Amino acid sequence: MTIKEIQEEIVDEFSMFDDWMQRYEYIIELGKSLPLIDEQYKVEDNIIKGCQSKVWVHGEEKDGKIIFTADSDAILTKGIIAILIRAFSNQSPKDILDANTDFIDEIGLKEHLSPTRANGLVSMIKQIKMYALAFQAKQ
Repeated sequence: MTIKEIQEEIVDEFSMFDDWMQRYEYIIELGKSLPLIDEQYKVEDNIIKGCQSKVWVHGEEKDGKIIFTADSDAILTKGIIAILIRAFSNQSPKDILDANTDFIDEIGLKEHLSPTRANGLVSMIKQIKMYALAFQAKQ
């Protein structure tokens, strides 16, 4: 699936919920299904700067695609990074760099987060794009 198709799927899933309490519960559930980062990558270098809670993101290149794993010490943040990883993992660096993140606004995520969590979300996206930039430079 392309990033755009995955993002549309996420938007469709979120549109099934009537209110934000249900959406928060869904985000928390998504966090529980997050493929966990290997303990060796839970290091300072992989912590997202600008996040209120601790969020670790690791990316590695495999067959021209970047595979992301992550974890967080907060359940909501873990769900947020799970959404981003679902959208961007297993994609080429170029596709990640070219992708927009309008789907975040479409599901209303940023506006329903505290300012510090919204900043953290932006930092997570930046970090994912930085991985893509670094892997693209190696190709």
